Amino acid sequence: MQKIGLYALLAIVVFALVFALLPVSRTESPTGATLQGVQLRLYPARDPDAVWSFRAAHVTSDPVTNETHLRTLSGGQRVVKERDNKGMLTGRETLDARLSAPELTIDAQDNMLTRQARITLVRECADIDLTGTPEQPVKIEQGSGFSAAVAKVDSPSMSGTVNRLRMSFQFVIEDSAEDSQMVLNFDATEQCINGKRVPVPSS
Repeated sequence: MQKIGLYALLAIVVFALVFALLPVSRTESPTGATLQGVQLRLYPARDPDAVWSFRAAHVTSDPVTNETHLRTLSGGQRVVKERDNKGMLTGRETLDARLSAPELTIDAQDNMLTRQARITLVRECADIDLTGTPEQPVKIEQGSGFSAAVAKVDSPSMSGTVNRLRMSFQFVIEDSAEDSQMVLNFDATEQCINGKRVPVPSS
């Protein structure tokens, strides 16, 4: 019986050695998780009063790069929590911006990058079409604003094309190229009231 047990033990050791010496496949398995038909909310740490929400047909999360990729987006919007004159939250939220893009990448700092997008600043009724390049993609920075290689701005107050745009969520151009062409609409036929464009009353 002892010999049988010894032979069995030797067989197990030999099998283990053979298994250990087998070549290891170099094919890397994908990391992360992929979801379909997802509605998600983003609570940026650097912009605690803002909440972004999206619907996406495909969402892929990569824990190695700490990035989330969204494809086939719809319903993108940013709401801002309302505060009273003492700085206390009132429990109400205001729709601040809408976002449409074919795809979106959310990085580790909650910034959002894409190749092209349209941002609508609701309070100003401003449609801003953003186009990026491989070197300078469209970037939405939490707590700051957004930037793009080229932007086309259309609003009741001003319109035009801005190169190397950097703009705040308050519709302030913080930086732009010298060859940008913007026009202030002093004779505008529309005005923005409660987030909607309405005709300017005739005098």
